[in-house]
Amino acid sequence: MRVVTLGEVMMRLMPPGWARVTQTLPGSLEATFGGAEANVAVSIAVQGGDAAYCTALPDNPITEAFAREMRKFGVDDSLLLRVPEGRFGIYFVENGANQRGGTVIYDRAGSSISLTPPDRYPWDRIFDQATWFHISGITPAISQMAAEVSQVAIEEAARRGVPVSCDLNFRKKLWTWQPGTTPAALARQTMEKLLAKVTVVIANEEDADHVLGIRAAGTDVDAGELNLSGYEDVARQVAKRFPAVKQVAITLRESISASHNNWGAMLYHVASDTACFAPNDDSGKYAPFEMKNIVDRVGAGDAFAGGLIFALNTPELAEPHTALSYAVAASCLKHSIRGDFNDSTRSEIEALMKGGGSGRVSR
Repeated sequence: MRVVTLGEVMMRLMPPGWARVTQTLPGSLEATFGGAEANVAVSIAVQGGDAAYCTALPDNPITEAFAREMRKFGVDDSLLLRVPEGRFGIYFVENGANQRGGTVIYDRAGSSISLTPPDRYPWDRIFDQATWFHISGITPAISQMAAEVSQVAIEEAARRGVPVSCDLNFRKKLWTWQPGTTPAALARQTMEKLLAKVTVVIANEEDADHVLGIRAAGTDVDAGELNLSGYEDVARQVAKRFPAVKQVAITLRESISASHNNWGAMLYHVASDTACFAPNDDSGKYAPFEMKNIVDRVGAGDAFAGGLIFALNTPELAEPHTALSYAVAASCLKHSIRGDFNDSTRSEIEALMKGGGSGRVSR
């Protein structure tokens, strides 16, 4: 495989433990890197795949530090564009606990990728030997320019016959670049154009509703109530609206509290009109992972996307239910890892797939 991802990476600043920003400042914050498509690239590389990450960043020491971080994880950093315009974006994240949810504060206006036009990207080099392309709905939400880049990137991939996956990733705080248009309306009119040539759509319980106006009947996410058959209908509606789509994956999170979630997913295969769910109990019935002490849930959806893309591009894992089980296990493990990146190996993920979730020390 040769998976290329494109999007914005940011400096991630986080208070220690479960402290709040207002408690911590003035003081020290933990600085790491994070961003949806970068997270996916890291997951694939750590699991043994060939991944390259493309973005536009200012030519300064922070970008060089990020490039070194990518190389450390085995991600190809040769597609990082160093440009004179813009800045390195920042986001602050507070870890939620119990009944207090997590919080994200963005400081990314005027970032380099939001200002860099499509003709500055070397598309032939970006897609040289690429076998898969991944992007998320966060990138076109950044700015009108980033939306144009996203559209061109998908068209360039499709023109070369490269499969495209897109995680809808609705971010209400970002879809503000067209005054007078609500975030949901702007997301819908932008994403419907992008999805015309997408092969695999990835979403969570709410994304299809906010971005496409498609909602699972009988589901109340806030109350932790999921109607599984309703998501099969959502997937069928997505496939009907966008004929290029071959598979639809929906992650299923039941939030009992910020620290206690149930986690699973569904994968719908368009050609066979069948859906599978994972994880499963011994009888084959859907039985989500129960996570009672979440360390960090930011990036879990990206860990799912990375695991799914890796599995679909690995022959022995590519069967739909196997690929889904692998992706769910990968994202489950991410909930135990601090930071955006899922530093879980293929062997660790496969052990959890096979029931090795006791948390015992490996000696």
